[in-house]
Amino acid sequence: MSKHSHLHDHEVILDVKDLRVSYGKVEALHGISLTIRRGEIVSVIGPNGAGKTTLLTALMGLLPAQGEIIYMGHPRRPEDEVEALVGHGMTLVPEKRELFAEMSVEDNLLLGAFDRYRSGHRDQMDTMDEVFELFPRLEERRDQLAGTLSGGERQMLAMGRALMAKPKLLMLDEPSLGLAPLIIKEIFRIIAALKETGVAILLIEQNARAALQISDYGYVLETGEVSLAGPSQELAADPRVIESYLGLGHKH
Repeated sequence: MSKHSHLHDHEVILDVKDLRVSYGKVEALHGISLTIRRGEIVSVIGPNGAGKTTLLTALMGLLPAQGEIIYMGHPRRPEDEVEALVGHGMTLVPEKRELFAEMSVEDNLLLGAFDRYRSGHRDQMDTMDEVFELFPRLEERRDQLAGTLSGGERQMLAMGRALMAKPKLLMLDEPSLGLAPLIIKEIFRIIAALKETGVAILLIEQNARAALQISDYGYVLETGEVSLAGPSQELAADPRVIESYLGLGHKH
């Protein structure tokens, strides 16, 4: 470790202050503030319809929002294009896992590196090796068409493709949705391993237990507001969280 790298250890990647999003006259997010640092997993948990996906959509610049979004030390301007944000290392893996079904696993991955390639980088094969190290299953299926993959493999491919862009901030929208428990375990194991690469991860997740287990910090989003926030271990021990999201009886 050089002295220099220590300076970046707690570098703030994303700082959101008083974010408000409205659909017409209806305010969907009321004054959300959150911070994510380099190499940190931050999870946002909460019921369906609380505004979790709205938050991600606004962060990606796909919805008009009020408030302050500071990414990599620079305030975001309303006119910033989604493409520009992606070019600066902000990547979203949507809940829909939009893949090119008629293309191979390998070609889907290479598409993830396209922007880097276009801007002069030629390291896509090395990056693909790194992705295959994280997802050995994808390497076994590299020539298979994406449309023939299982749900878990599709989620792995969507994450792998996002990583091909070498993001600074990886945003995951409900990565465990619709997957079998064993696969969910595997996906979360990989998300936890990603931390080691220094990427900042914003995890939007219905599976509160799994999310809090691997994240450093958590936010509970309810009806468009942050109702609780704190280090994940503290949240996981909070009676209100246990009762609403980790309850022994009603979910497991």
